[in-house]
Amino acid sequence: MNILIVYSHPSKKSYTFHILETLQKLLTEQNWNIEISDLYAMNFRCDMSEQEYEREGFAKTELPIPSDLKDEHRKIENADCIIFLYPVWWSDCPAILKGWFDRVYTVGYAYKENSNLQRMKTVKCGIVLCTAGHPNDLLKATGISESMERIMLNDRLGERFENKEMLILGGTTLDSENFRFEHKLKIEGLVIKIKQYFA
Repeated sequence: MNILIVYSHPSKKSYTFHILETLQKLLTEQNWNIEISDLYAMNFRCDMSEQEYEREGFAKTELPIPSDLKDEHRKIENADCIIFLYPVWWSDCPAILKGWFDRVYTVGYAYKENSNLQRMKTVKCGIVLCTAGHPNDLLKATGISESMERIMLNDRLGERFENKEMLILGGTTLDSENFRFEHKLKIEGLVIKIKQYFA
């Protein structure tokens, strides 16, 4: 199985990076192929150029798709499962990941049919995995988790993924080792669920 991880965090000292290492270890133990789009390490440009906007805004599909986006399209087409891993910042993903969706989901590829262009395949499995300082109970009580799930699962992943789910690893700012153990168990359960999708 081919797994693509779209990873968004600038610091290797972060808890999110620790989760990335844990996830990689568990996926590698399954003998799955892993490819990572580390957006900060790649210096991925998250803002559209004027020409990109013209292409997207006016569906001018004759305009070229930038090479960095073609690279991401290749990764998507090769993936059986895509995992989006990021920290929750101000109730959403980091701007660099939002920009990944803005730019990579090109017209004719991720939306609006065009018989002359390659259409994005329906990916078997899409996972949204994010770390959050607030506990999950608070995120649920304030409606933040529901809002994030609606945007990520219904819009950004949408019908482009056959199976999709979101797992929020909350409470990272609490002074406790318990949440780390609980998070590891949740990630192990996530790997089992991915296996079940392909059983």
